Amino acid sequence: MAKVKSKSGMRKGLTAYGDEGFSLFLRKAFVKAMGYSDDALERPIVGITNTYSGFNACHRTVPELIEAVKRGVMLAGGLPVEFPTITLHESFAHPTSMYLRNLMAMDAEEMIRAQPLDACVLIGGCDKTVPALLMGAASANVPAILMVTGPMITGEHKGERLGACTDCRRYWGKFRAGEIDEQEINAVNDQLCPSAGTCMVMGTASTMALCSEALGMMLPQSACIPAVMAERMRNAEASGARAVAMAKERLTPDKIMTPAAFENALRMLLAIGGSTNAIVHLAAMAGRLGIALDLDAFDRMGHKTPVLVDLKPTGQHYMEDLYKAGGAATILRELKPLLNLDTLTVTGRSLGENIAATPPSWSAQQVVRSSGNPIFKEGGIAFLRGNLAPGGAIIKQSAMDPKLMRHEGRAVVFESLEDLANRMDDPKLDVTATDVLVLKSAGPKGAPGMPEAGYIPIPKKLAQKGVKDMVRISDARMSGTAFGAIVLHVTPESAMGGPLALVQNGDRIRLDVPARTLELLVGEAELSARRKKWKKPPLRPEDQRGYRKLFMETVTQADRGCDFDFCIPEVTARVPRSKK
Repeated sequence: MAKVKSKSGMRKGLTAYGDEGFSLFLRKAFVKAMGYSDDALERPIVGITNTYSGFNACHRTVPELIEAVKRGVMLAGGLPVEFPTITLHESFAHPTSMYLRNLMAMDAEEMIRAQPLDACVLIGGCDKTVPALLMGAASANVPAILMVTGPMITGEHKGERLGACTDCRRYWGKFRAGEIDEQEINAVNDQLCPSAGTCMVMGTASTMALCSEALGMMLPQSACIPAVMAERMRNAEASGARAVAMAKERLTPDKIMTPAAFENALRMLLAIGGSTNAIVHLAAMAGRLGIALDLDAFDRMGHKTPVLVDLKPTGQHYMEDLYKAGGAATILRELKPLLNLDTLTVTGRSLGENIAATPPSWSAQQVVRSSGNPIFKEGGIAFLRGNLAPGGAIIKQSAMDPKLMRHEGRAVVFESLEDLANRMDDPKLDVTATDVLVLKSAGPKGAPGMPEAGYIPIPKKLAQKGVKDMVRISDARMSGTAFGAIVLHVTPESAMGGPLALVQNGDRIRLDVPARTLELLVGEAELSARRKKWKKPPLRPEDQRGYRKLFMETVTQADRGCDFDFCIPEVTARVPRSKK
């Protein structure tokens, strides 16, 4: 029985026939049907994830990016082989793309493991695809490099620049309030997504791209290149070439995605006023490597990390403006005193070396502020605790009405997404602008999938009176493109019997962002009585089979990244780490 000594290229991960020599013989016979020569089959094999879908406009350019990656791989002496994976678009995934993120991560991991890849180029874009691919790559631990499709360019309406999807929500709010008519909202709809690519504001896609570059898993200066620019193609070619070198160097994700690297990603998240979703995704990515996210330490990091990037929804600009201002390097230069500069990156060099090698930004740019003149003096995200959220909750403090930083109000409770849809616009709804809107059953298990329903709309009767912001609380997520005094990721979620499940109409709730507290002002005796009466929601028929059953039984809470518990190894480190 023949043994195969080399375990790279076509000889890697042979199918189990009980005879390795025969396995290799059979594999080469079948792959030659694709037209490959023996010379080609002796080269390092670089896999390329094909995340194209006709339902995913963020990934419209993936086919041409794949061709550019292939060119780079071949120029570097490798053999490029594309393969399909699940792809996700937020607007085309029911009940939410977050519900399918872990499935995509498992798909990516198992296909990277199953196929004879010496390295892999991961093509992400729409927000959940990036963490899913990096989660899978971290678990497979094969040399991998991430690239993204890139942000859209902006549209225009009546002389005003428009971008998805902060302006989607702003104009929809105007429409609900009766400020614009149906004809105008339809005209706006035509301009919000004028090209291929991801949302061009600081939504989750932009946030994850920038955090991934700070993490070290992307080539320098690749996060911000607009999807339709030729530079995006050149970046794809360079990523393919670098993947061949990474295969030879055996530069695996565990050498790059270290605790120190995740601290750099968290610094980036705070400094860009990034999406709250990134907390969940970074926790999941780190968790795959035995690294737990310490949200209290993250909040302390936020006190020392100001928001520097003037981009919607926190500021005024768009991603193409950040690209012209020098991209991630401009931000990283300003953050240098706070970064771990010796962390290894996909270039084979350190983050500090990458920053030093990048040309200085345009001196007159106004998109990235100096640390002495920040957009917001602290990090964009604050971590809250209290009897309403014993496991924690978060709020995007840089994108809310400052007047609501400290607020106490009466709870107006919606028991479910269906209840919210049925009553939100009822003229008889008992609600005032000082009330606190509370949504239950929208967490990882309750919805399921923790949809972006945390951006609870302002009740129509109040919107028509000019109300723009209210305190809103839920165990859901919200889009990174959204804004407002919105408390998210309340843990434990209501479907698990967390205190959120016990809130009733008329209860008083106190939010104090500067003090980092969220309190339900109800006595412990009353809460104990309510707890005894509470019943766990019954399983729905669809919860009891297939992927849904797996999800419901094993998904973790938001503070652990909403990953499946069986995918998370034992914790060996926590980030951010305490500084001596």
